[in-house]
Amino acid sequence: MALIEHISDTARWVAEYRAMETDRPDAIFRDPYARRLAGDRGHEIVKTMPQGRATAWAMIVRTAVLDEIILDTIARCNVDLVVNLAAGLDTRPWRLALPPTLRWVDVDLPAILTYKTDTMQGERPVCRYEAISTDLTDPAARRALMTRLGGEAQRALVVTEGLLIYLTPEQVGALARDLHSAGSFQWWVTDLASPRLLRMLERHWGKELHAGNAPFRFGPAEGTGFFAPFGWRESSFRSSLEEAHRLHREMRLAWIFRLMARVSPKKQREEYRRMAGYVLLARAAGATP
Repeated sequence: MALIEHISDTARWVAEYRAMETDRPDAIFRDPYARRLAGDRGHEIVKTMPQGRATAWAMIVRTAVLDEIILDTIARCNVDLVVNLAAGLDTRPWRLALPPTLRWVDVDLPAILTYKTDTMQGERPVCRYEAISTDLTDPAARRALMTRLGGEAQRALVVTEGLLIYLTPEQVGALARDLHSAGSFQWWVTDLASPRLLRMLERHWGKELHAGNAPFRFGPAEGTGFFAPFGWRESSFRSSLEEAHRLHREMRLAWIFRLMARVSPKKQREEYRRMAGYVLLARAAGATP
């Protein structure tokens, strides 16, 4: 049996990392639902994937930083709708201190949403929660959903945690255009990889991810500039290496990367800094992609 049999298995994989962090006495976040959602399958994936436990820091830091960005954007920008695309087994509507009036919509394939709904049965979300089954690779279905949700909100935040890396540049561009077409979608938070990181991940996990038809594809050389033609501009960028250092969840030998960055030319320092990160995109004023 392949470690990753379907792209939905990656949700169990990430849930296991959240469970690992939750078990720590010095946890930087707590997800009391992660262990049950990950199940034995998630535990086995982390246990048997090459460097499975050693790379936990990346998913843990991503979760913590996106928690911060989401909460800050909701409070600062008076967001009334969060749309979590390819939501997987994310539990933020249950575990974060969200406004009870906030509407949160999870979007994903039917099987993963059914599994989450069944597993979370009896647990009460802290805000107005809804799960919608949609294949986001179906252009017509995606546009119809974005149009409907966009018409039901005034100030919406889109979340694509862990999604874009699995899409082609053409698919990401089409998604960006569809999101922009809904005028109430004002902000978009995502993680973003670079070509350098894609090459590293391919060496680590390429065989396993290709076997499950879930290869990593998207790591634009132009970084957040990729989104500009589609009406989105970078509002903020947080480097995963810098955030890992701040949160004390660094990878092994991270000090070497920091040393290399310090002694490198400015352009190369910025390349290291932006090898991976967490981006808040804002709708560009007057943009008509």
